[in-house]
Amino acid sequence: MAQTITEKILARAAGLNKVSPGEIIEARVDLVMTHDHQGPMTLLEFAKLPIRRVWDPDKVVMVIDHRTPSQTPQAAKNHKAMREFARAQGIKNFYDCGEGICHDLVVEKGHIVPGMIFVATDSHTLTAGALGAFATGVGSSEMASILATGRLWFLVPQTVAVYLRGRPGKAVFGKDIALELLRRVKTGGMDYKAIEFLGEGTAHLSMDSRLSLCNMALEMGAKNAIFPPDDVTRAYLQQRVPGPYREEVSDPNTVYATAIEVDLESLEPMVAEPYTPDKVRPAAEVSAEEVCIDQAIIGTCTNGRYEDLAIAARILQGKKIASGVRLLVVPATRSLWLRASKEGLLDIFMEAGAIVSYPCCGPCGAYGMGALTKGETCITTGSRNFIARLGDPEAKIYLGNAATVAASALAGKIVDPRQYF
Repeated sequence: MAQTITEKILARAAGLNKVSPGEIIEARVDLVMTHDHQGPMTLLEFAKLPIRRVWDPDKVVMVIDHRTPSQTPQAAKNHKAMREFARAQGIKNFYDCGEGICHDLVVEKGHIVPGMIFVATDSHTLTAGALGAFATGVGSSEMASILATGRLWFLVPQTVAVYLRGRPGKAVFGKDIALELLRRVKTGGMDYKAIEFLGEGTAHLSMDSRLSLCNMALEMGAKNAIFPPDDVTRAYLQQRVPGPYREEVSDPNTVYATAIEVDLESLEPMVAEPYTPDKVRPAAEVSAEEVCIDQAIIGTCTNGRYEDLAIAARILQGKKIASGVRLLVVPATRSLWLRASKEGLLDIFMEAGAIVSYPCCGPCGAYGMGALTKGETCITTGSRNFIARLGDPEAKIYLGNAATVAASALAGKIVDPRQYF
């Protein structure tokens, strides 16, 4: 029986020759991660278990990235508990305040390789599927159990094939592909499905765009999203992973649950309007309606990577953001922040009038920065624009790629970024 890449990875981890959609299996987990948003609850649940030691400290990653630096006495208490747990358990892969966002750190630091099962206490764990891994999120009680046993049960998902055709045009990135898919299938349209990205168009997507695309597959309800390993994957891993890893690809005669095609050549920069990520239209259409903004954000685990900073700097260089607009730029990791600094990107942002932050989740859910008040409007590279996501429930949040956000910050309203190329 032909197997998809997701089914092959799950079968290997379960010690089986093959698995089928709808089958319940118990599988070994290769890597787990928890952060300061769900980590404290995970530790409380773990303390209730009769087992006192994690099954393998070398396969555990802990990150403090959400409420950093400690914003409240409770946050400080939670951070202290995580530091003490990591020391007591001998967990070396611990990333403290300022190191960056968990989803970017695990790939940047070489923790993720093709063929592995990666589970973390965050819904956007799907991001790591860009490297050919099975990556998904779980709750705190499940993570406590995994810390004790190194195992987790899975319902094998059906796989949807998304074929990417052609080459993206100017100012079109992984974020726009994700928004186009959301426009078509809606939030929840891929509930508990595995999404596999295929087609010749994948070769034209950078790893940064792939990470963004897998990240936002969560907004469709997907269980996991995955790119088969290719030359882009291997080039990214070359300087990060010294050891061998096992690549998996779907069998040639695989039958998928359904298939979707996206023509990248005709795709435009897209924008999601309040208050759901699937209320999507081309940026050019939104631009015609003169949507003025008070704030713009470039960052988060969806679009705070080098590709995003570089294209934003290209648009902003030598210009000033519109009067009355606040532009927040939040590089995803410390190493990225340093690279952007050395290349002069941070200078471009500051000279344009932006505020450059330390690496953190920051303005994704108003974790200490970027909160909006009643009547304000923001365009962000984040993944969600739900009611009250950035503070006041009557504030409006739009989603777009980094080029769209940067161009909108200059114009003082949402615009199509292609005019700046």
